Parts: sequence; structure tokens; C-alpha cells
Amino acid sequence: MKIGIVCGSFHRAEVERMLEWSNDESSKFELTISDVVWVPGAMEVPLALDRLLCRDDIGGAACLGIIEKGQTKHGLAMGQAVIKSIIDLQLTWNKPVGLGIIGPGAKPEHIEPRLEPHARAAIAAIAAMSNP
Repeated sequence: MKIGIVCGSFHRAEVERMLEWSNDESSKFELTISDVVWVPGAMEVPLALDRLLCRDDIGGAACLGIIEKGQTKHGLAMGQAVIKSIIDLQLTWNKPVGLGIIGPGAKPEHIEPRLEPHARAAIAAIAAMSNP
């Protein structure tokens, strides 16, 4: 099955590493990453995800990124809205979406240990939900 991945570029170096683990994990489940879409940040993820999921050749998608804890509640509010939009798109298109977004509210010291587990879990979720 072909899948797409939406990547937030605000933390590009970290997300590129997540993408490598996603590629490795997808091969375990016979998933082919056919499209990788880079967006400026979490706010743009739902639109890019919608554009992938509407395609007949895409069976699912993963979202990779990081929403750090800021000095205000902006990141938390935005993160909650983005995650709700991702869930809504999954239900609208009836296609599995793996959530590999660390946060909202991630502190710098919490990011590194979560990169690989979040990337792999996002792909594993697509595989698990592909054949319910």
C-alpha cells in the first residue's frame, strides 16, 4: 500500500531523522512511502494531509513533527486544533493516519528520546488500521 508523510520543517533536522525511521518501519509492513510533503509547521499539516488522503492511490498517511512548549499557551492551543483536524480527516477519508507529532508542549530535553518511537509508532498505526 502506498502512503504519504507530512513533515513539519520547523525542526527539520530532527524530522529528517524521524523520516528515516519511518522508511525503515514502513518496509516491515510492506508499506511504500510514495510522497513526502514538507510544510512550514504544524498549522499547515491538516491541509497537506487532506491533499494526500483525497488521492485514490494513497491508502494512509503519517504526520511527523514537533510542537515545543513555548512561553505562552499558543503551542498548546494550536497543537490541540491540529490534532483534532487530523482525527477529523482520518474519519472523513476513512483512511488510517499515524500521528508522529511530538507535543504539544514538548520540552527540548524530551524531544530526542521520542524521535524514533514516535516515527515508528506512526507507521505501525497505519499498518494496524489498514486491515481492521
